[in-house]
Amino acid sequence: MYIYDEYDHRIQSQRVTQFRGQMERYLDGQLEEAEFLPLRLQNGLYVQRLAPMLRIAVPYGLMNSRQLRQMAHITRTYDKGYCHISTRQNIQLNWPQLEEVPDILQSLLDVEMHCNQTSGNCIRNTTTDQFAGVAPDELVDPRPYCELIRQWSTFHPEFAFLPRKFKIAVNASQTDRAAMKVHDIGLQLVQNEAGETGFSVYVGGGLGRTPVVGSLIRDFIPEKHLLSYLEAILRIYNQFGRRDNKFKARIKILVRAMTPEVFAEKVEAEWEHLRDGSTTLTQAEVDRAKSYFTEPAYESLDEAKEQAVVDRQANDSKAFSNWLMRNVSGHKKPGYAAVTLSLKPTGISPGDITDSQLETLADLADRFSFGEARTTHEQNMVLADVKKSELFDLWQEAKAAGFATPNIGTLTDIICCPGGDFCSLANAKSIPIAEAIQRQFDDLDYVYDLGDIDLNISGCMNACGHHHVGHIGILGVDKKGQEFYQITLGGNASNDTALGKVIGPSFNAEEVPDVMQKIIDVYVEQRTEEEPFIDTVNRLGISPFKERVYAKAS
Repeated sequence: MYIYDEYDHRIQSQRVTQFRGQMERYLDGQLEEAEFLPLRLQNGLYVQRLAPMLRIAVPYGLMNSRQLRQMAHITRTYDKGYCHISTRQNIQLNWPQLEEVPDILQSLLDVEMHCNQTSGNCIRNTTTDQFAGVAPDELVDPRPYCELIRQWSTFHPEFAFLPRKFKIAVNASQTDRAAMKVHDIGLQLVQNEAGETGFSVYVGGGLGRTPVVGSLIRDFIPEKHLLSYLEAILRIYNQFGRRDNKFKARIKILVRAMTPEVFAEKVEAEWEHLRDGSTTLTQAEVDRAKSYFTEPAYESLDEAKEQAVVDRQANDSKAFSNWLMRNVSGHKKPGYAAVTLSLKPTGISPGDITDSQLETLADLADRFSFGEARTTHEQNMVLADVKKSELFDLWQEAKAAGFATPNIGTLTDIICCPGGDFCSLANAKSIPIAEAIQRQFDDLDYVYDLGDIDLNISGCMNACGHHHVGHIGILGVDKKGQEFYQITLGGNASNDTALGKVIGPSFNAEEVPDVMQKIIDVYVEQRTEEEPFIDTVNRLGISPFKERVYAKAS
């Protein structure tokens, strides 16, 4: 993983010192609220419903065990003993004291972490596949390119005050696990006919009030021109993006207004002035970035022998077999596997992790996965390099720590924003709805029979829970001061990216679990053999589901 160099340490130390002075002046009344607002946003600090919220950057989701232990210390010392994994692979503290935030920033700096550009109208954390570097279906490791984008974009003077926040995702696998096409810029690593590595570029995706699937504006941009092409896109957005209305300021609105074709033409014209300039990547610079992501000290393992051990253990334990089926993924190295540790046990806010769990996770990472762990945009954690012969031991320890709920990819592996329990923007609570649905579907055998279903919940139209691209989406809405929930069907965040369709009028909180049951009942009745939920919805349309949900009891 990336290690800070001398420049990183110097600039981050200066940033902490600078913000400490700004905070002191604000608390002393020397800075007005309006003056302090952009300063705190630059350092990831929000004002939420009940307390400040501090968003901590986890570049492309990668953390080491030392950082995990420091996060445990921070949550225990400066918060209420837990933190939250966001859909941007970042970490959020929901209860820090305002005057202690500079101390938190210093504690983060001690382990090479920060809060830079996790808020404000700038380029946010660049995300990627949680299995990057180990996925059997990836073209190359995308993380070096994420790091190059991070270094290019951090404190970039031209893009520090964009019309609106800006998000980039990079995917290198055949399966899109980064929700690439619903980002301001989505980059798909590809090879051209000559075998050269480059990127297909999608622009103008995004969720929120106006959900849009990104448009392909270039089939192939060579590796060396990655940053110059991104710079051209950002320049066009900075020049033409609306600043008079924040609801129309995202690049998706600009691309749609111009049309993707016209937007692409402007980008190409701008790029002609940049393509061979200072942002052109040399091979030495690409190799430098790649040098931070070398393979760990894998053992030469016999795949058949390792798998035989796992098979015997699975035959002796149905619970272990279920966990293998749902929480363990393939690996490019023989004898290894990637493991997703669930943060979605029933009764716990999806994505929350306690200080003691963070310490346990650090121990598990050291013992089983070369001292590294990853956050996911589905709000879980990953140990990416586990020997198959050690999966059973890991499972037992993960189970004791509350990490082994065998539900990854199922209806109860819910993406959920903090909602009205914390967020001042939310129209409704999200967490109680997630828990009620988990309790409705608490029979694992039944849930497994349903197969893969993405259920995403957002507390407001800002769509932090990505409800638009859930196979089932739930949106909290306000109706005359009352909390109600709108249901969408047919969304998809993967290769066949699609936005869900609203099935009809919203429901009160008590009705939601029964509505979910009726939707699932239609699927079970109408599916063909082995047909996934999303395929059934696409084949039938939403009408049969709508009819069942709104049918009056006889």
